[in-house]
Amino acid sequence: MGGVFDPIHYGHLFTAEEARIEFKLDKVIFVPCREPVHKRENSISDPEHRYLMTVLAISNNPFFEVSKIELNRPGPSYSIDTVKEFFKKYNHGIEIFFITGADAFLEIDSWYKSEELIKLCQFVAATRPGYDLNRLDQRFKKIIKIMEIPPLSISSTDIRRRVREGKSIKYLVPYKVEEYIYKNRLYQR
Repeated sequence: MGGVFDPIHYGHLFTAEEARIEFKLDKVIFVPCREPVHKRENSISDPEHRYLMTVLAISNNPFFEVSKIELNRPGPSYSIDTVKEFFKKYNHGIEIFFITGADAFLEIDSWYKSEELIKLCQFVAATRPGYDLNRLDQRFKKIIKIMEIPPLSISSTDIRRRVREGKSIKYLVPYKVEEYIYKNRLYQR
């Protein structure tokens, strides 16, 4: 499960757990990206902060891991490179399920080497309020698994805005992540 995770929240965690159970996955590896290609905001937190928040968020689930694979690689984060590195690491003896949100998958045509990436792994697109997967090109509808999840209108963008405005983020992120955000003064003016 790749993402910016700025910050990671219960929507990410619920989606990962739901995919793990529904597709009988051995584990879910969270992969915070170094330089997101599709989100060129200046306000993205330092990769190390995003990594540490992800570690804190998943610490109580033995089926979850966090990888620094993209953080250790310089330059933009391309999913195709990450998937290929996982195949090398696990000696090609695995099946990779790429878990993402409907919002991200609707942009798959713009991903770097998307045609090759689609052939390497099984995509799982989690439904998200406001994003209609019926808009997908027919060729993609045949190759992805759509995972219906309860509508959780939680977004990292909204969480960052709430912190800037001095509003509560309790119950949107795990307690340890909330503490980390305030301790490190993330997202504040």
